[in-house]
Amino acid sequence: MLFDPTHHHPRDVYRHLIAAITPRPIAWVSTVNGDGQPNLAPFSFFNGVCPNPPTVLFCPTNTREGRRKDTVRNVEATREFVINVVPHRLARLMNATSEEFPPDVNEFAACGLATVPSVRVKPPRVKESPVQMECVLHDIVHIGAPDGPLAGNIVIGRVVLMHIADDVLDSNGQIDPAKLDTIGRMGGNFYSTTRDRFEMPRPEAKSRVDAKPPELAQ
Repeated sequence: MLFDPTHHHPRDVYRHLIAAITPRPIAWVSTVNGDGQPNLAPFSFFNGVCPNPPTVLFCPTNTREGRRKDTVRNVEATREFVINVVPHRLARLMNATSEEFPPDVNEFAACGLATVPSVRVKPPRVKESPVQMECVLHDIVHIGAPDGPLAGNIVIGRVVLMHIADDVLDSNGQIDPAKLDTIGRMGGNFYSTTRDRFEMPRPEAKSRVDAKPPELAQ
């Protein structure tokens, strides 16, 4: 099958993208508006950028009507946000916060989640999350028309402080993926766990340098 995005509705393009780009890590993003009203919402177009400076990004799309989501508007207003990691045990609560609540609704309270104050930014953290990243805004890149249906917003943030629960660390002080037990987003309503893993060390540079092209291997 050949799929030309220019010949299809954005909703159909979206369905193929989210089904093909899998599994996707989930950024559970907490923000506040200009009046300090908390907001909490999950986004599965999320990843790291680099460690120096420590930078992450997540990409909220506009609604089908072309409205920018509360999270984007809050980050634009305050230039701060927190990314909370989602383990399997919090999957249902995370999913509950994906409902399109009115802007004046506090998702923490509506979905029964506890908050804990951040140290360097104003948005609160999800107390139950084992890893929380306090972030300040680096930039927002708008993709497509600002009021276009399902247009994108690349929110880039610098991590100024991380909170890591001791019970997800191994004996060397590193995050143990088995203890963290994160989930990933698949297509449709499907999610995946990270419990089925395999290890594959990266090739060392020396092995690539020493390798000779076939015509020279005589």
